[in-house]
Amino acid sequence: MALSALPAQAAEAASADTQRADRSDRDRSQARQNRNNRGQARANRSERREARQDRRANRETNRQRTRNATKPAVRAENRNARAQATIDRRDRAWTAGNRDQRRARGPAIAPVEARQRAERRTERRADRQADRRVERRADRRADRRAERRVDRRTERRVERNRTYTDRDRSRTYRDGRRAGYRDGRRAERRADVRRDQRRYNRQYRKWNRNAWRTNNRYNWHNYRRYNRSLFNLGRYYSPYRDYRYSRISIGFYLDSLFYSNRYWISDPWQYRLPEVYGPYRWVRYYDDVMLVNVYSGEVVDVIYDFFW
Repeated sequence: MALSALPAQAAEAASADTQRADRSDRDRSQARQNRNNRGQARANRSERREARQDRRANRETNRQRTRNATKPAVRAENRNARAQATIDRRDRAWTAGNRDQRRARGPAIAPVEARQRAERRTERRADRQADRRVERRADRRADRRAERRVDRRTERRVERNRTYTDRDRSRTYRDGRRAGYRDGRRAERRADVRRDQRRYNRQYRKWNRNAWRTNNRYNWHNYRRYNRSLFNLGRYYSPYRDYRYSRISIGFYLDSLFYSNRYWISDPWQYRLPEVYGPYRWVRYYDDVMLVNVYSGEVVDVIYDFFW
């Protein structure tokens, strides 16, 4: 019995060894397959990486081509290329969709006609664009002319308003020195002036011309030497049309428009002139400065060539 059991055990041991050998072979083949799969995956990843790099390079090339297309010559070339591509596409569509008609009319007639139509459309489009550019240019020119015309009219209107032109009233001038009174009643006006002058002389003290001229506090000569821009007031606009400058001395009576508040010097100390009181006002007359009694129009003090 013991001897018969030994061969059976040996057979079982041999079968177990065979199974273990088969299992180890399967494991090795599975490991080899896994290694191959991992290598293939790495290769696939490398291919995808290279494809992404190619796409990036293509995008960069397209961007560069787009940037270059902004140049006028390149844009024109691209337009021509697109027009030619359109012609070729229509030729192909014509060839594919109208074979019978092409056979009846000839193989070369239809594509030529399509190309000619496309060329005519391109020419008409270019003509319309040129016409629109010309129209826009003409509109801009017309707008600029209209704006300049409005500006000139406004300037002339302002100039007329500055001169205080009154077409309904007539003013006379005597030797360019004294303007006539607006109502023409000179005798009555002189009487009124004398009466008002007597009243104002009683009410206000007389202006002393020598008192301030000898005071160094009002040394406008030196002050003007170092402040020349302050004494440059620009153009003087006369209240009357065609009125010219005439040298006016102390004691002269001005017309009221010459010493209206638009000619007053509101801050005399700015030009180192003394402060005024009562009815007196410093008034600009062309480049001269005058002290005028605004109630009567009498010039009580004057400095010639005061402004530049």
